[in-house]
Amino acid sequence: MRSRPAFAPPFWTIEPTSMTEIAFGLVSTYGIVLILAATYLSCLGLPVPTSFVMLAGGAFAASGDLSATHVLLAALTGAVLGDQTGYHIGRFGGAALTARLESEPNRAIVFGRARRIVDRWGGVGVFFSTWLFSPLGPYVNLLAGATRMGWARFTLWDTAGEAIWVGVYVGLGYAFSSRIAQLAELLGNSIAFLTAGIITVLLGVLLFRLAQRRRPRQ
Repeated sequence: MRSRPAFAPPFWTIEPTSMTEIAFGLVSTYGIVLILAATYLSCLGLPVPTSFVMLAGGAFAASGDLSATHVLLAALTGAVLGDQTGYHIGRFGGAALTARLESEPNRAIVFGRARRIVDRWGGVGVFFSTWLFSPLGPYVNLLAGATRMGWARFTLWDTAGEAIWVGVYVGLGYAFSSRIAQLAELLGNSIAFLTAGIITVLLGVLLFRLAQRRRPRQ
């Protein structure tokens, strides 16, 4: 019997190709249950390689080993349940809980950004935090609950955003199932660049509109 290695590197230090192999192995063994669990845990802020799991799920759906409908529903259900858990923790934990978390140096900056999104954009901020600013998502969920954002409003915007996140990754896995390893490596290398580009464009549009509003009427 082989002994376990004394040290196992965390998920975020593993090369994309290796991560794809791990995701394929897990999805092939546990199927949609693993997909649901992965999206649920990642939406609570745990470092789970959910994007690779969804890519693998899409690839298995393309090969006929899994139902595409079941993969999409499992991923979306897990994501929405994870966000709902965070929202209700913030709602019942209240401002005292979020203030305590914000006081931790490692979380203060991220919490500050999440609070600005919730205060300024409300439900629209929740929508973008699920896919465009996904690292802020768990914090936005907590703050949405703590600030008493309406549950129906939160759920509507959150589900719409998660549908985009899930649809993109499962769809990419389905469409590029024969080249899934190369796709995973490409996404791993370029996702930060693409996100930065999108943010730059959005900020540019926002600043342009603000400048137009402040321009004195002729």
